[in-house]
Amino acid sequence: MDQVTVFTHRRVEQTEHCLEQLVDAAREAGVKLRFDAEETEKHGLQVSEHVEVDAEASDDVSLCVVLGGDGTILKALRRYAGTGVPTYGVNFGEVGFLATIDPDDIPAGFQRALAGQFEVLKLPAIAVRTGERELWAINDVSVHRKVGERVAQLSYGVGGDDVASVRCDGLVIASPAGSTGYNLANGGPVMAWGVEGFVVSFIAPHSMTARALVVAPGDVLDVTNHSRGGGPVDIHVDGRPAGELDCEQAMQARFITGVACLAQEPGSSFYWRLREKFGRLST
Repeated sequence: MDQVTVFTHRRVEQTEHCLEQLVDAAREAGVKLRFDAEETEKHGLQVSEHVEVDAEASDDVSLCVVLGGDGTILKALRRYAGTGVPTYGVNFGEVGFLATIDPDDIPAGFQRALAGQFEVLKLPAIAVRTGERELWAINDVSVHRKVGERVAQLSYGVGGDDVASVRCDGLVIASPAGSTGYNLANGGPVMAWGVEGFVVSFIAPHSMTARALVVAPGDVLDVTNHSRGGGPVDIHVDGRPAGELDCEQAMQARFITGVACLAQEPGSSFYWRLREKFGRLST
């Protein structure tokens, strides 16, 4: 372990003490922590032997440590998609389904992380193309009617065959890692990590027969906006705005395997995460 990128979420007061412990662990391990300009300003950091400030996030690091919730972890996973750099997350969010450890496992967790004592799980992504632009989502891609506008009319098909056309508030295309998020709230199925393929489910469908569909990994899903009135709908990638889909315009979604690297504690599994994170919320 030589250099490590660090990302944190916006609530500085929550991560300040944890960041101090990370710097201490880096000093003991002889590792340099790299902070970009945003992180440097956010935390008021000063350069030192083990802290590099105003440093652009680069691919030549051994690890990316994230102090935040699933949204910040997803940001890191997207940044290092395809590079082989693992993301090690400390949960400062609500659920933290993608987090490697919780804050109560610090500083021992940092010692293990900087010693490379973790397993790496490769996560797939969903590639979405609209026109000439392609975006990658680790969790999900969602399409929403615009706030205050009429209900959307969205259709999807596979391999040239139309499957469904439904009046709804939107739809979600989720990877196995993202199936426990927005898709689950829509009544879609939970897909275990390691299952290949992705699921599409409707948001607030105006139909008693709209059902979620699991798409095979080699198939390309076409989603078309047929909304009345000719208005566009919004596209979000991993919960962040990513553009619009105009009326009668289509977008294509496909499954890409082994894109992102998520660090996890040795011996942990998807089913352990499911029990610990969602079981905890029901108590």
